[in-house]
Amino acid sequence: MTPSSALFQGQTPLAVRMRPVSLDEVAGQGHLLRPGSPLVTLATTDSSASGSAVSVILWGPPGTGKTTLAQAIARSSGRRFVELSAITAGVKDVREVMQEALTQRDLYGQSTILFLDEIHRFTKAQQDALLPGVENGWVVLIAATTENPSFSVISPLLSRSLLLTLRPLGDDDLGALVDRAVSDPRGLAGRVVLDDDARAALVRLASGDARRALTALEAAASVAGDDAGAADAASADSASAEHDEDDNEDDGSPFVLPEAETPVITADHIAQAVDRALLRYDRQGDEHYDVISAFIKSVRGSDADAAIHYLARMIEAGEDPRFIARRLVISAAEDIGMADPQALQIAVAAADAVAFIGMPEGRIPLAEATIYLATTAKSNAAYNAINAAIADVRAGGFGRVPMHLRDAHYPGAKRLGHGKGYKYAHDSEIGIVAQQYLPDELRGRRYYEPTTHGAERDVSARLEKIRRILDGP
Repeated sequence: MTPSSALFQGQTPLAVRMRPVSLDEVAGQGHLLRPGSPLVTLATTDSSASGSAVSVILWGPPGTGKTTLAQAIARSSGRRFVELSAITAGVKDVREVMQEALTQRDLYGQSTILFLDEIHRFTKAQQDALLPGVENGWVVLIAATTENPSFSVISPLLSRSLLLTLRPLGDDDLGALVDRAVSDPRGLAGRVVLDDDARAALVRLASGDARRALTALEAAASVAGDDAGAADAASADSASAEHDEDDNEDDGSPFVLPEAETPVITADHIAQAVDRALLRYDRQGDEHYDVISAFIKSVRGSDADAAIHYLARMIEAGEDPRFIARRLVISAAEDIGMADPQALQIAVAAADAVAFIGMPEGRIPLAEATIYLATTAKSNAAYNAINAAIADVRAGGFGRVPMHLRDAHYPGAKRLGHGKGYKYAHDSEIGIVAQQYLPDELRGRRYYEPTTHGAERDVSARLEKIRRILDGP
């Protein structure tokens, strides 16, 4: 028998146990881990030589490996590793770390890596306290944030650090991570088996978040262990009863209980563990894509009721709300566009609201944005325009910028004829003058063809007049 208590007794969470001990074990982020990259250099540099080390700010969604990278670098480099959380640490804590790092460097020749999680939660004063240590090389700062550092980290600290963007893990990366967790001695050590449907369900559930995948795996393994324990107990009782019935024909051999089978994690166990209707959402691996496709097509087709239905299915299945919000933003630009420019603002606001308040309340702005986008006017003219322009550029249709449009501000530009003949639009009473803007090779080319839907009807009428003026007599 393999009850869940035997699988997990006295152990730290699976996501913690499976943290890589080197950069070679890190899942995903290949664009940051190429030979010679800053992170690789930081991990392989001798601990006593801090001159080549550079502070970095890791920006990415939760579960993409920010903490993992920092700890793997610390283990690989042999540097002293200090971790602070912006949630609990204050200015005093930062200054103490800096002083100790300076002491370690001067007395023992050992450099210090300071890992600061959630740096966007630090106040300006707290971030200012980091500057002397970072600038003078007392510490190598590895800061992590889920928010855009351009808005949450002070400029002096940004200028002294490299900004590295982490991407959500791909399905292959997540699958490999789950497989390793099942077999690795640090993980489940082969004490459970993961079937293909369950593996696919974990990957879908994770939505690029490694921590979420491992947490769900651990919970599902517990459920599978309990089920296997119950089944083994029932099998043992049945075998014992059969042995008792055969007592009259006893040949003298001892009674042996059936050997316990290794628990198998199924998609049903995943669904039970995370308390989500995963199987209703995606049993075979296709419905995840089918539902999101139906959702966007319902919005595009102006069926608000159908769109809300598919939104509810995704929410109840545990779909990442950020994924839904991103699809709404894309739809607002692609399917609605200039027919209602406000649609993009509403979609972006819904995405920001979801990130700010989280779930389950995030379902409300998602529903609001869905209904607005479904019921407003539609146009894909802007989408078609950029696609057509890109197609021309890729086909070599770009030509030289007309002389009168070229930059004339640098020395010698005017001698080359740059800017000669340029007409300043604001000098005109109507703000538009007859002038060629496209290269000669593309003169007269039309990319944007507005519809007569919604606000784009007014754009169409105005654009027709503008083009007549630009083309001249």
